[in-house]
Amino acid sequence: ITGCGTGIGRAIALECARQGAQLVLHHIGDAKSSDDISSLQREIGRFHGSTGTASVTADVRDPDAGQKIVDAAISSFGEINVAINNAGMCQFLDFSAVTAQQLDSHTAVNFHGPFAITQAVVEQMKKQGTGGSIVSIASITATMGSSQLAHYAATKAAIQGMSVSCAVALGRYGIRFNTVSPGTIETAMNKADLRGAKRSEMEKRVPLGRLGVPEDVAKPVVFFASDMAQYVSGQNLIVDGAASVNYQ
Repeated sequence: ITGCGTGIGRAIALECARQGAQLVLHHIGDAKSSDDISSLQREIGRFHGSTGTASVTADVRDPDAGQKIVDAAISSFGEINVAINNAGMCQFLDFSAVTAQQLDSHTAVNFHGPFAITQAVVEQMKKQGTGGSIVSIASITATMGSSQLAHYAATKAAIQGMSVSCAVALGRYGIRFNTVSPGTIETAMNKADLRGAKRSEMEKRVPLGRLGVPEDVAKPVVFFASDMAQYVSGQNLIVDGAASVNYQ
């Protein structure tokens, strides 16, 4: 699981552990992410008994990050059966104000990184010959407009495109590809943007009456990762409390 120290990634890790998975926990390697991963490992150990974890540090922008993650899985557990592309970045920016550097940064983290990591994982899964599941976190912004997220939305649309094409290209190896597209989920990434009147307005748009929390995303991800979805590939699941179908 990439980028799993906080937020959605952390919730995914905890839910996977609850289901008995052995986990390679990826983080960028700075002091904060290292502390986050250490506390996550303690939490997993406390609540999930003997579930094994290993950690690996890598910048997803590094072309070798995928191989580092695969190597960590093989050295710790002997194989890799599931990969979850979760690491990402998101800045709220007016379209005309987005710089080339900001666009490049979002593309590198949100698309180039997951693409290269997926390539490395796929090669290992092909060697193992037992198939696998790759789940990527996309976003409802890939198909719905958002006034300050054109740069971000483009990267998430790319993730969806990669996933459906990989589902076709690699299905013969038994490797499944799916995406989960969250709506507005309360995380540290968007905390500053969800204040006061804007928060109230966002909640009114959601028929279920609340914003999402990371655990709302984690459970569908685990479904796609598991054998319960063994005949499900090339799909995108929107997790937004019905906000995207609310025309009222």
